[in-house]
Amino acid sequence: MEKIVDIIEAMAHEKNISLESAVDAFKEALIKTAKRCISYTSEFEATVDMDRKDYTVEQVITIVKDDDERLETQPDAVISLKEAQEEYGEDLELGDQLRSPFILEEYGRTASFNLFKELQYHIQRQVEQDLFEKYRDRVNSVMIGVVNRVDDDENTFIEIGELKGILSQRNRIKGEKFKKGDTVKALLRFVTIDPEIGMFLELTRTSPKFLEKLMAKEVPEIEDGSVQIMSCSRIPGQRAKLALKTDFPNIDPIGAAVGVKGTRINAVSSELNGENIDCVDYSPIPEVFITRALSPAIVQSVKVQSGKEKKAIVNITSDQKAKAIGRSGINIRLASMLTGYTIELNEIEGITDRTGESSGKPQEIEKTKSTDALASLFK
Repeated sequence: MEKIVDIIEAMAHEKNISLESAVDAFKEALIKTAKRCISYTSEFEATVDMDRKDYTVEQVITIVKDDDERLETQPDAVISLKEAQEEYGEDLELGDQLRSPFILEEYGRTASFNLFKELQYHIQRQVEQDLFEKYRDRVNSVMIGVVNRVDDDENTFIEIGELKGILSQRNRIKGEKFKKGDTVKALLRFVTIDPEIGMFLELTRTSPKFLEKLMAKEVPEIEDGSVQIMSCSRIPGQRAKLALKTDFPNIDPIGAAVGVKGTRINAVSSELNGENIDCVDYSPIPEVFITRALSPAIVQSVKVQSGKEKKAIVNITSDQKAKAIGRSGINIRLASMLTGYTIELNEIEGITDRTGESSGKPQEIEKTKSTDALASLFK
């Protein structure tokens, strides 16, 4: 017995699992082995005393009513009250349990061999369960691994710790190519178990969440929560927009995200295969937020329609329409995803000068030294 308990400790250390998990696997193996030796409908309980390096297994028979259905389906796990009282004494009642010890050594080498097989199986299951829990807690975090191979379907297999990650073609930025030995960063989408390839990690480099996590790693203000990413939209490998917000008046959210001479934002862009990243100030006012999201275009007015469908009508002059739409419609699509509104452009007459005013011809800006317009800010 001592040797078996010592083996449990050794296996826990070798497989890098807790001793409690290994003991639970041992108990399950004992119960399965006992059922193999006696009956699969029998009930057993196993206890392990690690201090004494001892274990016990007991067969448990529960006393039930004389007409209980389990007498037919589980004849080795239950006994009728009448039969129990006749055989073991009149003082027995419903629900009492009859226990008898199961001695593994009495069933020879076959039982010992079955116990060893069951123990290996349940230890492996516990290892997989611990791995599953470990990586499930890391879902939506950035993983770093080394490319192991690329198959004919352009699926990239990446070694990450104890498991392998799969970066499929649809989760890869368009134009990216990886080869064996490359180091890759990707976002962990979820952990799954496939009957053929076992447990694996599904990775992605196209999720907006991946951009957010990369920004948090490059920008300390985002990492510590001083600057918040309120929403994010991206067309992978082409362009992305981030809505930033801060509650600290001494912090410029866009300046913090961009960094000195663009060092921070450029580092993220390089990781995303040259993806252009626009940062805008978030506003809880939909009209203001939509106006900023359509940058660099200058809009004249925004009208948000009430109702179930979130829709906004944007008035814009003809010279700004192309900027609002962007190449292949990319700017208006990103703005719509960023704000959550379906944006409809309404072209109006005139042109928009640098001041944002629409007119038929350029106007001279009239300067003033009056501070009356600022009075309302200090009431």
